[in-house]
Amino acid sequence: MNKRWAVRDNADAEEAEKLAAGLNIDTVLSTLLIDRGIKNYNEARLFFRPDPRHLHDPFLMADMEKAILRIEGAMAAGEKIMIYGDYDVDGTTAVSLVYGFFKNYYNQLEYYIPDRYNEGYGISTIGIDYAAQNDFKLIIALDCGIKSVDKIAYANTKDIDFIICDHHLPGAELPAAVAVLDPKREDCDYPFKELSGCGIGFKLIQAYAEKNDIPFEEITRYFDLVAISIACDIVHITGENRVLAHLGLSKINTNPCIGVKTLMEVAGKTSNYTISDVVFLLGPRINAAGRIDDAKHAVELLIACDENAAKEKSLLINVKNTERKGHDLHITDEALGIIDNNEVLISRKSTVVFNENWHKGVIGIVASRLTEKYYRPTIVLTRSNGYIAGSARSVVGYDLYEALCGCSDLLIQFGGHKYAAGLTMHPENIEAFSNRFEEVVSATIKPEQLIQKIQIDAELRLSQIEPKFFRILNQFAPFGPENMSPVFLSKNVYVSGNAGLIGENHLRMTVIQPGSPGFSCIAFNLGKYIHQIKKDIPFDICYSIEENIWQKRRSIQLNIKGIRFTN
Repeated sequence: MNKRWAVRDNADAEEAEKLAAGLNIDTVLSTLLIDRGIKNYNEARLFFRPDPRHLHDPFLMADMEKAILRIEGAMAAGEKIMIYGDYDVDGTTAVSLVYGFFKNYYNQLEYYIPDRYNEGYGISTIGIDYAAQNDFKLIIALDCGIKSVDKIAYANTKDIDFIICDHHLPGAELPAAVAVLDPKREDCDYPFKELSGCGIGFKLIQAYAEKNDIPFEEITRYFDLVAISIACDIVHITGENRVLAHLGLSKINTNPCIGVKTLMEVAGKTSNYTISDVVFLLGPRINAAGRIDDAKHAVELLIACDENAAKEKSLLINVKNTERKGHDLHITDEALGIIDNNEVLISRKSTVVFNENWHKGVIGIVASRLTEKYYRPTIVLTRSNGYIAGSARSVVGYDLYEALCGCSDLLIQFGGHKYAAGLTMHPENIEAFSNRFEEVVSATIKPEQLIQKIQIDAELRLSQIEPKFFRILNQFAPFGPENMSPVFLSKNVYVSGNAGLIGENHLRMTVIQPGSPGFSCIAFNLGKYIHQIKKDIPFDICYSIEENIWQKRRSIQLNIKGIRFTN
């Protein structure tokens, strides 16, 4: 698939030069800072030096005081408290964090993860009934609940109070809970709106610790769980999330909790973790517990105090992840076959595919793979408990959630974000929904949104990539949404020596420009250019700059995103 290269409009040159002089850095770096809203020395210092002191006061969040008072009241009365959370990475890390913290101070505590297949996403009637039957008086819901108006009303009839800790967009009506912690509430003045579900849980324990004179160090042990949630839930790595991600990665790389440590071991990488490593190595394994078996296994791992028990649980989760990969690849192949053999589906601006036998636990991953392949809004459907369940993924810039709103009369329920969502419908609505979704997407998507874009931050000469430049560039990390690893453009580079293939389709080569040293490059899935790259033929590259560690040797490597021949 051809991709369009788009070079970001440069910041004002005079402003960039002024900031560069004040910080004694290259103007390319000062331009990157300005693009991130950083205009002066003090803002740059805060950006480059994330610190726990930069975390916001948790009591700035609407209803936080109510939440803490209710928890304190439950503890004083000896009431049973349930910690309830979703079955994905964000939910299970949130439950592990809140349960792990409060069990140090209170023993009438239990956690509950809904079954993906029998209960579905969010707060369930089954979960509320379980709480009522077992005399729970308070439920703390994490990473879910903001739209569960009917479920909270049902819990109220059972004399069960709820504290909701969610980060999804609220509906027109807030649930009638004792406290609703969600920075996206219109009446919430909390300064940062993009916390993960686990991040909301962290603010809850931070508030409790402050109110009850518990040393801050007692909550720093949970930074690794917060960082995992931030990475895997694809929230913005700016503001408070950037601080939490930085602190969490530091903990992962120096002193992770026992469960994370053993999971890193089975993943085959035990140090130098980045946000990307968390997403691709830890996240899928934690998710696999709920996709294939029971998400409680993930919580049991993350709250483990015994290393042998943690190792046993990590190995089990790793097996489930291998099983998940098998389902994933098989279903992806079947879905590709459905699309490639159907001219109507090929010609559409959206993809909706259905097979009643597909494993519900992996359809979200399959939807992501199909989106990568065809680059258009995609929904994968399967049968579950007599209904049709679906997972949806979008392309950059297109609001999938809004598109689903246009199909809401054909759905039982749906929820999610701009780029990912889940949905449920009656079997008889599949065809009508598929056609309606195509109509909505066709009417609202821009042609350029159907062509994958490589966003280039700045043009760079290879000679500018010297040690100081690279050292400062590394301090832009942790990278993620709204703070992506910068992509640079270098024109008229040449290959030094010969380019070679790694695996079936990855290029390995060294490139130079006149007056520059050679830089080792890796170009994933760009093997098609192997026969065009010759010593005397110039070409343009766009790339990110990264550190390559091989046999304890560290070197600068260019990770090439695109290659373009000008002649």
